[in-house]
Amino acid sequence: MSVMLLSFRRPYWFSFPLVVGTAIVVFWLSVTLLAPVISPYEPLDMVGRRLQEPSWTHWLGTDALGRDVLSRTLHGAKHSLPIAIVVVALSVAIGVCLGAISGFAGGLVGSTIMRLVDVTLSFPPMVLAMAVAASLGPSLENAAVAMVIVWWPVYARLMRAQVLEVREREHVEAAVVAGASSSRVLFKHILPLCWTPVLVSATMDLGQVILLAASLSFIGLGATPPTPEWGSMISQGATQFYSWWIAFGPGLAILTIVLGFNFIGDGLHDYFDPRSK
Repeated sequence: MSVMLLSFRRPYWFSFPLVVGTAIVVFWLSVTLLAPVISPYEPLDMVGRRLQEPSWTHWLGTDALGRDVLSRTLHGAKHSLPIAIVVVALSVAIGVCLGAISGFAGGLVGSTIMRLVDVTLSFPPMVLAMAVAASLGPSLENAAVAMVIVWWPVYARLMRAQVLEVREREHVEAAVVAGASSSRVLFKHILPLCWTPVLVSATMDLGQVILLAASLSFIGLGATPPTPEWGSMISQGATQFYSWWIAFGPGLAILTIVLGFNFIGDGLHDYFDPRSK
């Protein structure tokens, strides 16, 4: 019996949250790519009666202009997912570079970078994103710029902490004693050991960026109508209290994709954390 139980023991790399999260994210990535093919109607076409309840013809009903909510929800993935990937990628690139410089160089350069990080992080993220987006004007591109400004300091502080910890290890000191250049020490001996927390944080932040982008669109500082963006659709549904289906589709989309990225981040954390094995 013990032999049979051992044979069914899950592999060390298997993580249920990682599998579930990956399945959810792959589904929405597929929707992003195939939305023009799988959506029953065009997102801007008025194809039914106004505020029509869900039916076999319109699975999620129609909005106040007679547009199919399901089609608009599917097309909304083309706006929310790419913008989240771009924002997180730029935030990671800027934050990692400045954080590594601050942690490795130190001195006046490092202090200046961290004071800028402290000033940015002193503002609540939503308030800062609203202020930047409002000053630039309502559009999805300007909302992306606002979110990059909000998010890069998080990665700068995280990378600086990692660099400060790794550079004190014996193999780094041995490389310095052996005469390795500063660039070689940084890129060869320090940075390769600093990426795990950044990867986990970036994965979880993808969902948070989607949520923040939807929040900006909800208050009119992100995507503008008639763009089928999830936050903008929920904002339109909020004015039609008894037509619950208008906000149900995009709300469920946001919920699932945020959960998916959080599951992936949690699974990656369990995989890379030796204490979880």
